[in-house]
Amino acid sequence: MNVKPLADRVLIEPNPAEEKTAGGLYIPDTAKEKPLAGKVVAAGPGTSDVKMEVKVGDQVLYGKYAGTEITIEGKDYLIMKQGDILAIV
Repeated sequence: MNVKPLADRVLIEPNPAEEKTAGGLYIPDTAKEKPLAGKVVAAGPGTSDVKMEVKVGDQVLYGKYAGTEITIEGKDYLIMKQGDILAIV
């Protein structure tokens, strides 16, 4: 992949949505919630004010409405500022 985020932005591959409930019931596509965790695929270099805390390969948690959804080579990703990431898992 040839995507390199600029400044303090991060490219994240969201974890797949849950297919089943804990009780074993299948969740239809219309009722699935957006995943709130994912893996960092690419990270920008940071800025003079913002030091990059995350690196490629980190599993992170982010807010429900954080980032912008993009599709690259048929795969869905999120691109967001590092400040929208809540935690590294």
